[in-house]
Amino acid sequence: MTDWTRRQIGGLIGGALLALAAPHIVRGQGRAKVVVIGGGIGGATVARYLGDMKSIDVTLVEPNSTHVTCFSSNLYLAGLRSLASLTFGLEMLAEGHGITIIRDSAVAIDPAGRAVELRGGTKLSYDRLVVAPGIAFKFGEIEGYDEAAAKIMPHAWIAGPQSELLRRQLKSMDDGGVFVIAAPPNPFRCPPAPYERASLVAYYFKQFKPKSKILILDAKDKFSGQELFQDAWSRHYPGMIEWLPSQFIGAIKAVDVAARSVVTEGETFRAAVANIIPAQKAGLIGEKAGLTDASGWCPVDPVTFESTLQPGIHVVGDSIIGGDMPKSAFSANSQAKACAFAIAASLTGSRQFPPHLFNSCYTFLAPHDAFTNALTFVPEGGRIKTVRMFISKVGESAEVRRRTAHHAVGWYSAFTADVFGGGS
Repeated sequence: MTDWTRRQIGGLIGGALLALAAPHIVRGQGRAKVVVIGGGIGGATVARYLGDMKSIDVTLVEPNSTHVTCFSSNLYLAGLRSLASLTFGLEMLAEGHGITIIRDSAVAIDPAGRAVELRGGTKLSYDRLVVAPGIAFKFGEIEGYDEAAAKIMPHAWIAGPQSELLRRQLKSMDDGGVFVIAAPPNPFRCPPAPYERASLVAYYFKQFKPKSKILILDAKDKFSGQELFQDAWSRHYPGMIEWLPSQFIGAIKAVDVAARSVVTEGETFRAAVANIIPAQKAGLIGEKAGLTDASGWCPVDPVTFESTLQPGIHVVGDSIIGGDMPKSAFSANSQAKACAFAIAASLTGSRQFPPHLFNSCYTFLAPHDAFTNALTFVPEGGRIKTVRMFISKVGESAEVRRRTAHHAVGWYSAFTADVFGGGS
């Protein structure tokens, strides 16, 4: 594995967004049909790139008319962005990229018959199916925490109404209250995000509720970017954030919604506001369609992202077993592009390119202090492995961190335009 310099990663990120220009397509007599389930980052990307090839009939099935990005939603919790600025309509995919969008949910998949049944009763046939179901929660693993409890103790791990609920609770919390974050076990969506959330809520508290505290009850003993976060907490929010790993508190066993308390193996913690982020698995349609294994996630071919359990069905995004690739939006986007070109090669005879797999993300510690990472991956031995990486270091100057935070804003705009075909 090779380390990158900061200068090199700028080229990587821009290149990753532009790298996969449409290949030459050998047109057949009729248009092959691809159905995509899920209009999040992975599903929207694969639909867009297949749609741009013009020779494939692409239908996107998504119940919602808009998508709210999970990435950057912690900025909303801190009052630094509006939710509207994180919300994207899917209409540009239809208008600009020739995709048919059906507002409905997939309820069943018939792999043998190559058909999808929708909640509204419609059945769609396909030559290839792409499933991008995102995550589902393992609600049964914390006693007392289910969908009803999430309306009192929000997870806010799927951006939208849950984010709004948590924001309202934080705004109404008395100064001097304790905000408890229960961080999930690995693997889960966006590994740095619970700790970015603690950082940005601490920024909000520092402005408006300076006597308040943040307590992170962690199902793990270490976490992504730990040195960078703990360095920032000591610089920006001394004494405000306390992290308690699993080795000190044991597993998170239960919640008491009425008392707003979290029970671990060794202690009970009372909260003014509790943010419970449950353990996660692949989205439910993946499980129903037989795309998941005993781990609860979807095994795929790392070159084509075709399921190793159900031929003819591809899976991209947070729901897959991605080897070294983290469950992130940029990973999903990169996987979706590789998947789109593999499908095109299969259906139209276009040239099969080796997959270009990247991840890049920016993590805020304060409004003008952020860190970044950029990684490239290759399929090797049936799994995805890291080959090059850059990660910000502890001790970078304030000016470097300020520039990184500035770059994050441009990264967000370029990335979402690449996915949805327009800016916020």
